[in-house]
Amino acid sequence: MIIAKAEQSHLHQVTSLAIQLWPDNIESELRADFAEILDSSTDIVYLAKAEELSIGFIHMSLRHDYVEGSDSSPVGYVEGIYVDPAFRHRGISTRLLAAGEEWSRSMGCSQIASDTELDNLGSQKFHKKLGFEEANIIVAFIKNLS
Repeated sequence: MIIAKAEQSHLHQVTSLAIQLWPDNIESELRADFAEILDSSTDIVYLAKAEELSIGFIHMSLRHDYVEGSDSSPVGYVEGIYVDPAFRHRGISTRLLAAGEEWSRSMGCSQIASDTELDNLGSQKFHKKLGFEEANIIVAFIKNLS
């Protein structure tokens, strides 16, 4: 199993994994988003590959705006991390996160951050297992303006 930086030639594999993580999205829109992300200087995507099969990914970005719980800027941000269920509990997410941490350090970050939905207890457990500390719990509101 290897961890490698995703390139435009990996767009299909990244999109296929991303739609599994975010199934409520439209696949063509995710593909367009990742086509931009893969060329961005402030984002990186790493793929976990077992032979020729892409089995997981992490998308990291740089955030210069305030990140809840941070005391520095920029902050490396885990925008998404996913490992195919058949390959979980093998340390793959730990290796993906390590690649994201190294990239964040190379970009001048001294902290990384992430978030999850309030009711996603599995994701909260996952983050704590990988060494994240809970910084805050928030409830987001929106109001439509007419």
